[in-house]
Amino acid sequence: MLKFLLTSNGFYTGAIKNQFLKLIDGKLGELKVAIITTASPQKANNKFAQKAKEDFRAMGFKNINFIDLEFDNPDSLLQKDVIYINGGNPFNLLFHTKQSGADKILRNLNSRNVVVVGVSAGAVLLGPNIKVVHFFTPQMNTIYTTDFSALKLTDKLVFPDYDREDLFKDNTAKTIEDRLKEFENLEKCEVTRLKDDEYISIDK
Repeated sequence: MLKFLLTSNGFYTGAIKNQFLKLIDGKLGELKVAIITTASPQKANNKFAQKAKEDFRAMGFKNINFIDLEFDNPDSLLQKDVIYINGGNPFNLLFHTKQSGADKILRNLNSRNVVVVGVSAGAVLLGPNIKVVHFFTPQMNTIYTTDFSALKLTDKLVFPDYDREDLFKDNTAKTIEDRLKEFENLEKCEVTRLKDDEYISIDK
């Protein structure tokens, strides 16, 4: 049974770490962790990926590996107990998740007791689509993908970094909330706002 923790900024607070640990079954030192680094141009050298590894170690995990779906075989995900999907460019992440077949692997993990942590772009990936990303930051779509359908592992259409106006500056001076309401009206949907110190825990 898959369990999900959706965040904007990983293990940003003690409360987020504690909620993550509540989802874990088994001895931490024996569990296998994968950190998916695909969304970031720096891959495993991304500072947030490195911080995640440090956070896992501090919690007591010992078996931690970086996986890049652009180049690595996603079959290794089948052996993991925790899958942490790091943030970055959602378009690149979605494209390589599908291209590598990792999307099918993640869907097939439903029968196993795996915890999936989605961080920023990783949280958006797990939902129904990434249209809200295209609405806010179409310039990030450097691979010119037109398929915005995501993994649909959760029904949460997440907007991470909701409290970071500096990341989503708009030349019309509209706030993030103004633009989200426009998007919701346009797409007839409901977006879940997620601040950096907030999380969504889903235990199916």
